Amino acid sequence: MQKNYSYLSKISLTLISFCLTVVLASCGTTSVKQYEATATTTLTWQVNYTNDPQENKRGRFEEFASASVINRNGQKPEGRVTGPDDRGLWWPFPPTKPTLDDIENGQKQPYEKAGKPELLRTVKYNIIYQQDGQTINLPTNFSVYRQVVKAHPQGIPLKLTMGINNGSVEKAEPLK
Repeated sequence: MQKNYSYLSKISLTLISFCLTVVLASCGTTSVKQYEATATTTLTWQVNYTNDPQENKRGRFEEFASASVINRNGQKPEGRVTGPDDRGLWWPFPPTKPTLDDIENGQKQPYEKAGKPELLRTVKYNIIYQQDGQTINLPTNFSVYRQVVKAHPQGIPLKLTMGINNGSVEKAEPLK
């Protein structure tokens, strides 16, 4: 029995090591000189339809009017915007709130009850850069967005650390 346990431990460790190697190998780095950061800020009205809103159960969410603004490199976007907020982001003016008729028309079942309209705030961060003559546009996070915003005016080259399968950018550091 002890031999089987030792054998299984070795197999498990080998498998874990292999998986870790694959994951780490798919996360590369790249250096870039031309880049920009975008943060798409969106305001969306939504209503929760549920059997009993008093029970605080999640129901079905219906989205209504939405408005978005693209922040580029931390600069104020053109047009009517509000901000910047405490994270340096500019926001669109809120879209038109759904009317009572809109909300009632959103009911799919007669037993559904509509909650109060809520204004959702969402942000999608991206970094766009040139590599081997191609434009690459990848999702990222707030900290990478801020690092790019700070480096962009000076044109400081950046080292980007990629996420799994190079499908996102997890970190940006100035090259020295």
